[in-house]
Amino acid sequence: MQLLSLFTSMALVSSVISTAIHDLNTMVARGGDRGTEIIHGLGAHKQAILHAGGNTRDMAIAMLETTNMTTDYKYGDGKSGDGTNFGVFKQNWFILRHSASDFLGKTVGQVDEGVILNSDLKKDIKARHEGEKHYGYETWFSGHRNGETGVNIPGTADIKAYMDGVAWIQHQLESDKKFQSDDTRFWVDVVAI
Repeated sequence: MQLLSLFTSMALVSSVISTAIHDLNTMVARGGDRGTEIIHGLGAHKQAILHAGGNTRDMAIAMLETTNMTTDYKYGDGKSGDGTNFGVFKQNWFILRHSASDFLGKTVGQVDEGVILNSDLKKDIKARHEGEKHYGYETWFSGHRNGETGVNIPGTADIKAYMDGVAWIQHQLESDKKFQSDDTRFWVDVVAI
């Protein structure tokens, strides 16, 4: 019986040690809610992001948002108005029209102008970078995740779980240069909103 208990403890310690996360004390997402899979052609999408001026954080966000890092999801991600999503990062119209130079001053009624991000990766990356620069890291993520409410009430548990998921994926991508060009997808389960 003690031997069985010892093996169980060793297995638990082994799984905790092998879980690559950046801060064990603050990460919300844990071992069973993340993993890897091979998606044929994903390496080309990773490289496209890098060649268009993106970085590993951009790759991680796109990887968390869609399985294949593309914009082949339903128009606006099935959302409307300021909640309408565009591009590989699924940036919402509220964030775009308040922080991205290509959309500053636009109204909710001009939402269809955001569709350019579905076909112009450089503009998509530029808009994401401008948004993060405008709002700062946590507030950008909060607004990206939950629109105007997220900007006004940043850092909720849901937002932190999303940020932790992105951080974990980014850490994996940076753990070996090959992950920035191969077909490995890192995933984390986060609640879809």
